[in-house]
Amino acid sequence: MKILYQLFVFLYPKAAWLLGWKNEKANKWVKGRKDLFKSLSSYFYQQKAPVIWIHCASLGEFEQGRPILESLKKHYPEHKILLTFFSPSGYEVRKNYSEADYITYLPMDSARNANRFFNIVQPSLIIFIKYEFWHYYCKEASERKIPLILASGIFRESQIFFQWYGGFYKKILQNFTHFFVQDELSFQLLQQIGLGYKTLISGDTRFDRVIEIAEQFRPIPTISNFCNNATTIVAGSTWTEDDEELDHFVNDHPTIKCIIAPHEIEKERLDECLTLYKNSILFSSYEQALINNQVFATEPQVLIIDNYGLLTKLYYYATVCLVGGGFGGDGVHNVLEAAVYGKPVIIGPVYDKYIEAVDLVENGGCLEVENALELEDTMNELLDPNNPLYQESANASKSYVYKNAGATQKILDHIQANLLLTN
Repeated sequence: MKILYQLFVFLYPKAAWLLGWKNEKANKWVKGRKDLFKSLSSYFYQQKAPVIWIHCASLGEFEQGRPILESLKKHYPEHKILLTFFSPSGYEVRKNYSEADYITYLPMDSARNANRFFNIVQPSLIIFIKYEFWHYYCKEASERKIPLILASGIFRESQIFFQWYGGFYKKILQNFTHFFVQDELSFQLLQQIGLGYKTLISGDTRFDRVIEIAEQFRPIPTISNFCNNATTIVAGSTWTEDDEELDHFVNDHPTIKCIIAPHEIEKERLDECLTLYKNSILFSSYEQALINNQVFATEPQVLIIDNYGLLTKLYYYATVCLVGGGFGGDGVHNVLEAAVYGKPVIIGPVYDKYIEAVDLVENGGCLEVENALELEDTMNELLDPNNPLYQESANASKSYVYKNAGATQKILDHIQANLLLTN
């Protein structure tokens, strides 16, 4: 297994370089790592302050780890916060995030890179979010006796750590100082491989994050103008499969407004959405039209979001939410971002890997549909003013989110109680 891992980390950058000629995301992955160590050195060799290093794979994990980062920043202001990303979809959106002192891509995992990275940064505490397990970085942390925490971890029985052939990956886990996991199953699985003594069920920090976003909500004038108090569907993090299930209902109900936030916003994907939804316009075009006081011959029915960063606020404007991913192979995206506003959430049938989606389906906050026909029936039920389903589902969504808050404080309490950082 170690040989396969080494082969993967050797080939991945080369594959990204080759794909980068045609794929914008791969190109950013490669270019973002150019002169990375030089930039790190110029910043950290001048720093005398202790460093907290927080690593996220992408944007979703950043939002998950953000409450921890901001709590540490508040309680340990003399520490510098280093934030790293593996994926461009996280780095490109949050490279100017003000609460971190330095933001960069993570160099590809290798013995040489890990040693060089640690020599430059010299972190006092390391926090990986959810499921980042890089062999050489974890090994380096253990050998240097630097506390390494996994926050909001979640494990499944099918993962390689728990297979007879997964010995190499089990050793990666042994390098962690402590695991904060989301659920009892994750705890039991880690206990089975001898790591229960360093594992705590803390819950998911995403609950804390979505509550914070909802409670700090400020109106978005362009969105407010578009919705204009109309019945509105907000479909977030959608893929082609999701839009193909939704477009028929939207096109057949022209008085209902709809906001689509695709998971990817490359030109091809945006053009696809503009084709699927008949009376649609890009957010950037609509915003410019408002600035120019343009009068539309026909008011647009569907707004296609062509930037990142708005989605967590868009659900506020929804009458009904649809969270994408559930009609594709990878599964549904973050349902908590919608549920926190007390709105019914519709999802596709692929959600069993996500405990919060499973819980919300069970308590009625999320409504699962198999196809476009079921989606239409469910929409009609929810939008029927005489049907109590809408309010029941809305109440179930919001109460579930607030009931599960508090993971961030548990992690902070552990760091303070165990003196992992000192003022």
